[in-house]
Amino acid sequence: MRKANRRLRLLVAVFAVVFFAAFARVAWLQAVKAQALDRLADNQHREELDVKARRGTIFDRLGVQLAFGEPAITVYANPKQITNPRETAIAVGEALELDPGKLYPLLTDRSRGFVYLARKADPEKVEALKSQELVGIGFQPEERRVYPQRAVASEVVGYAGTENHGLSGIELQLDGELAGKDGSKTIVRDPFGRTIDVVQSDPVQNGRDVYLTIDHTIQNQVERVLRRTKSRWGAQSASAVVLDPRTGGILALAVDPGFDANMYPTVARWGEDRLRNRAITDTYEPGSTFKVVTVGGVLESNIVSPSTKFRLPYELPIADRIIHDAEPRGTQTMTVSQILSRSSNVGVVTLALQLQRARLSQWIRRFGFGRKTGVDYPGESPGIVLRPDDWSGSTIGNVPIGQGIAVTPMQMAAAYGAIANDGVWLQPHLVDRVEGRARAKPKQHRVLSERTSRQLTRMLRGVVEEGSGTYAHIPGYRVAGKTGTAAKPDSSGGYSDTRYVASFVGFAPASRPEAVVLVAVDEPRGAIWGGTVAAPAFAEITQFVLQYLEVPPDDRSSADD
Repeated sequence: MRKANRRLRLLVAVFAVVFFAAFARVAWLQAVKAQALDRLADNQHREELDVKARRGTIFDRLGVQLAFGEPAITVYANPKQITNPRETAIAVGEALELDPGKLYPLLTDRSRGFVYLARKADPEKVEALKSQELVGIGFQPEERRVYPQRAVASEVVGYAGTENHGLSGIELQLDGELAGKDGSKTIVRDPFGRTIDVVQSDPVQNGRDVYLTIDHTIQNQVERVLRRTKSRWGAQSASAVVLDPRTGGILALAVDPGFDANMYPTVARWGEDRLRNRAITDTYEPGSTFKVVTVGGVLESNIVSPSTKFRLPYELPIADRIIHDAEPRGTQTMTVSQILSRSSNVGVVTLALQLQRARLSQWIRRFGFGRKTGVDYPGESPGIVLRPDDWSGSTIGNVPIGQGIAVTPMQMAAAYGAIANDGVWLQPHLVDRVEGRARAKPKQHRVLSERTSRQLTRMLRGVVEEGSGTYAHIPGYRVAGKTGTAAKPDSSGGYSDTRYVASFVGFAPASRPEAVVLVAVDEPRGAIWGGTVAAPAFAEITQFVLQYLEVPPDDRSSADD
């Protein structure tokens, strides 16, 4: 009996010691480790997730979508909650058509509570994965950027990357407005990884929609003409600008070769040359299209009139250079109008000598060269214009005829836009408006008087009617414009005799201009002249634009040509 009592007392003592130890452990955990354990429990059962803002849609001027976001789902995992990484990797890989071998290392890394398995996956494939109810696998709605017009206006619209941030074009230029502001939410899960509650902690601010001045129908036609022109002449590239001279709005801005915006990551690996919009970022020596600056300057300065005559030799020595016309001829008398329509180099330099260096430099700046136009597009070049102090003795002999100076196609289109707009230069722009904001008014300044701009327009009509630009003629419309043929600089400091830029820039109808069009073709083969290579493309584009916009003819005499 005593032995049994002794055993009973010993058992009670052991239970007492165990109970005391357990009690002490609980007390210690509650008093000392409670806060740390609470944090650990929270980390295991609460997840902070970003809620992505909807990126704004980009529309053309008529409301056609150029870029928008479509639903996609990002699949992620919490490796700490996954008990069988190999089976989970196989299941996810089969459902999403991914390599399980690449998923497995992510799922075994238990030092991390969050890893991406697939960004912006196909929602249908994700639904098949969801039905398996795999512990530790989560799903987050996102957007995938889509460019429904594919290659049309791709260099204008640009591209937004995986994180929905703009990388080029309008997507980059207006990234702040398009992107909006992401929010966040907290997901509370049970020990098996199943969602119990969702707490919204920071609301989403969706991006704003953007409306461009681009017309996708005109843009598509311009790109088609450029492709054919580039192919026809075996050229390196071709660029075109279509501008409304009354507003400064850009109806089309195209380059060839282009790319499908949906394939941007692949194209980017080929090099940046395929991605940039050369009509804004690249410069070229304009050649004879630049002659309107000198002619406009001497007319506006009242030094000459369109009918003023000059006796012009074939060659003219200027410092260490000899300036001559493109075609051999004897000494001739030409009016100022004929100097422009016949594109006489000697005649234009003779006029430039009337202005001299300082005033000619002022006119170059006044027409918008040597500085950015301010077009709403990233990477615009200001061009290359020498300061008057840096001119040599022969500069007065090459700059007036478009050599020794570099401009962008956008600058040149804007300059001719000023002539078409009764002498007022308007800042070219691609963005018509941003959702929820007032439409911005483009900057403007007067370059020429109405009188001088009309005189220049009549002269430029002469280029098309009887000069070097006859291939720019459009039946039913009076066309004003100028050809340009410019040798490209070579590595020796001179000019190539095989590589040229052929261009044509003009506007129509000449009596009430509604479209300025520039076409530039880089390194054509078989012919080099702007009137042969670029003028036909100008005519095809401009005729389409005028008919598409339902602009009535202004030249009944040629309507049946």
